[in-house]
Amino acid sequence: MQPQPSIIIADDHPLILKGLHDFLNEKGYNVLASAKNGKEALSLIKAHNPQIAILDIQMPFYTGIEIAKECQNSDTDTRIILITFEKDEKIYTKAKAMGIYGYVLKEFALAEIENCIAAVTEGKSYFSPELILHIKPNVKPKGVDALTATELKVLSLIAQNKTAKEIAKELYVSDRTIEKHKSNIRQKLSLDSKPNSILLFTKEYEEFL
Repeated sequence: MQPQPSIIIADDHPLILKGLHDFLNEKGYNVLASAKNGKEALSLIKAHNPQIAILDIQMPFYTGIEIAKECQNSDTDTRIILITFEKDEKIYTKAKAMGIYGYVLKEFALAEIENCIAAVTEGKSYFSPELILHIKPNVKPKGVDALTATELKVLSLIAQNKTAKEIAKELYVSDRTIEKHKSNIRQKLSLDSKPNSILLFTKEYEEFL
């Protein structure tokens, strides 16, 4: 069995912080420490370099987004999961652009956090389905019609969280061929080169694939 990732959690609401801390401990997760504001959270991340930091977006001193930016600027390996009550498209878009791994709505946190941690541990992104539904666009994104049938198939398999190796095996082609398809997809859809950019696109526009 794969060892549980090291985790730091932060929230300025004591009841939410305690509830999340107790829940994760009961489930056997390796919670190193908890913080009640952004300053404490950043200090703990720098001191412990946890694999995952679960951060409230709105906190005194530093927000979860600001902490994520600081980690990014200092090349910290900690993967950030944001938790919030806010279904804000601007914050969601900013989080995506920064390469934040997870975005969980607090009202669904205890139901979703284990799936989120599992995905993030494997290097995949997880965004609350309720959030995606709330901000889901109704217009087909530019570039989708330019994709070939094979590229659309690759996209649909990526949406199922399959790796390039798994997709290559399913389509009976080489890993290199799948990487070429992914490169073409990024170009046609004007996506950036971040490893999870295609996955995030599929989650956001799945109805058009």
